[in-house]
Amino acid sequence: MHHLIAALAVVWSLRLGTHLAIRVIGHHPTEDGRYVQLRQDWSANFTSKMFWFFQMQAASVVLLAAAFVLAALNPAPALHPLEYAGAALWLLAISGEALADAQLAAFKRNPANKGRVCDLGLWRYSRHPNYFFEWLIWVSFFVFALASPWGWLAVVGPASILYLLLRVTGIPMTEEQSLRSRGDAYRRYQKTTSAFVPWFPKK
Repeated sequence: MHHLIAALAVVWSLRLGTHLAIRVIGHHPTEDGRYVQLRQDWSANFTSKMFWFFQMQAASVVLLAAAFVLAALNPAPALHPLEYAGAALWLLAISGEALADAQLAAFKRNPANKGRVCDLGLWRYSRHPNYFFEWLIWVSFFVFALASPWGWLAVVGPASILYLLLRVTGIPMTEEQSLRSRGDAYRRYQKTTSAFVPWFPKK
């Protein structure tokens, strides 16, 4: 059981880390537009605010580690049905996230799509399917931890991620950048497509 939760965490982190590294190296040779905007908004206080911004992210790692710590405390040698359910949900979530990332990358590689909004595949049903499936991965870790004593405390993981994605560094910053770069095309996309949970687009 300990080996399974460790394997899920390693595979997830390697996939996400590799994807981000490829994206930054291949498509973002300059500073990310979201950070450019923060540099402008924070102006003279940029350095100190960025320092505390990253300290908060470092502190959040402690909270997010709860699911793995609690799962590892399970004394039972055999897998619990909740652990099977968590692993199955993890497989669905990481597959969805990988598919969303691949679809967006393929869209961006086509020069004809420059300046356009990706509304194909999973992106037809959610403006941020990658964020949704990333959150679902944390839900799967929580479900996995529920088989352990005090496992319900692991809810802090998906709850924190959901708050960050919906209110702080996820959707708000990404949408602001998309509006700056794509303007009215993205505003039309916002009117027809779910922000987070995949759903049928409005006519």
